[in-house]
Amino acid sequence: MNIQNYINGEFHNPASNKWIDNYNPSNGEVYGQIPNSGKNDVENAYISAKSAFPSWSLTTLEERSRILIKISELLEANIERFAKAESKDNGKPISLAKVVDIPRAASNFRFFGNAITQFASESHESVGQNAINYTLRQPIGVVGCISPWNLPLYLFTWKIAPAIAAGNCVVAKPSEVTPMTAYLLGEICNEAGLPKGVLNVVHGLGTSTGQAIVEHQDIKAISFTGGTVTGAHIAKVAAPMFKKLSLELGGKNPNIIFADCDYEDMLESTVHSSFANQGQICLCGSRIFIESSIYEKFKKDFVEKVKALKVGHPSEKDTNIGALISKPHIEKVKNYISIAKEENGTVLFGGNEVTVKGYENGYYLEPTVIEVPNDECRVNQEEIFGPVVTILPFNKEDDVLLMANKVKFGLSATLWTNNLKRTIRMSNQLQAGIIWVNTWMMRDLRTPFGGVKASGVGREGGFEALRFFTEAKNVCIKY
Repeated sequence: MNIQNYINGEFHNPASNKWIDNYNPSNGEVYGQIPNSGKNDVENAYISAKSAFPSWSLTTLEERSRILIKISELLEANIERFAKAESKDNGKPISLAKVVDIPRAASNFRFFGNAITQFASESHESVGQNAINYTLRQPIGVVGCISPWNLPLYLFTWKIAPAIAAGNCVVAKPSEVTPMTAYLLGEICNEAGLPKGVLNVVHGLGTSTGQAIVEHQDIKAISFTGGTVTGAHIAKVAAPMFKKLSLELGGKNPNIIFADCDYEDMLESTVHSSFANQGQICLCGSRIFIESSIYEKFKKDFVEKVKALKVGHPSEKDTNIGALISKPHIEKVKNYISIAKEENGTVLFGGNEVTVKGYENGYYLEPTVIEVPNDECRVNQEEIFGPVVTILPFNKEDDVLLMANKVKFGLSATLWTNNLKRTIRMSNQLQAGIIWVNTWMMRDLRTPFGGVKASGVGREGGFEALRFFTEAKNVCIKY
């Protein structure tokens, strides 16, 4: 199946008529093609967005809200179709896409459709000066949104929903590896009555299509989720052009387990936080630190539960772990397992490719648990982004805090303890944008989301996203 760019409310082939193969990770086969778009396509999308901006930016909040909520309702009505498309494109279990990815995409539109009606400006009376100041929050204009392959529609809508809600028009690029649901979203937007040009979706490679968006002189803001190296490149290009930047990048997140935790709850959640979405989530707890007094028990119980996870075709209802995203990616993950062995790590379980009957060319890998000798090893310092976790015991709070913070990343951290003083003390000291205590991946869309250090710049979510996609203008009136 060939998909097309969505520009000015219509579907178009790339200007160059060049195409890229689209692979199904579950069987390793090409099942369609996507546009290999370039500067001309991005320029056409920009012109469409620019033409739509004056009208859309003046559209009432109630009307914007109505359209976004309608998009949400249509996504929910088409959940089966979108979940199957997401699974086929990404390799994740259909069951996961059906209960997480597509519902969350619908929630993004509903949330920001409602949030924009509550996004209030500020006013300040200057007492004694006979003056009043008020602050306008005005849309930026045309903005660029670039999303990754691991949670395709989920993270695509996480960007475009607040951008559109705030009155901007968007030139967006989904990952070239997982373009299908972004393509299908165009149909939903038309059905919901989104005006032409408000959202434009241009498909292609990051080095060409993405580059054209980032370096476009008149695209005033870039919201990007992806790898740290790519984020650094975007910052290098965009910063001298004085674009607003929101960069949500990599993670190497610590999962810190104290002996006083609720053990069974912790164990169940730790398996999930290690291997959800084949470990291809920037928030996965890939470094597990366990207090020494329960280390041996945890090691035995954790490996036992991991062994019970089923690796299988994404369409099978009892599949826990589907296919990894691509052949190059599974090779990268396997290489890290080899590196761990070279660094005296012990593979307690996994590390091997899995052959699924009938889908022998798919990209399947066992969930892998590695016992490491120390936290300095590469598998504990570098992002693997696959179904691989390391485990390591600790004795003192100060020791584990040092290890948790001793990486270049700082996206999230998970803490398992029932000690309130320790919870507050460590939450204050952990260098991460998100701290989960006795849970993982519990999200409230009103809260800020993002990381520190090499995990990114800026925050998304809630009013933080609406602030990013608007410019503040102060007006002072003397009376």
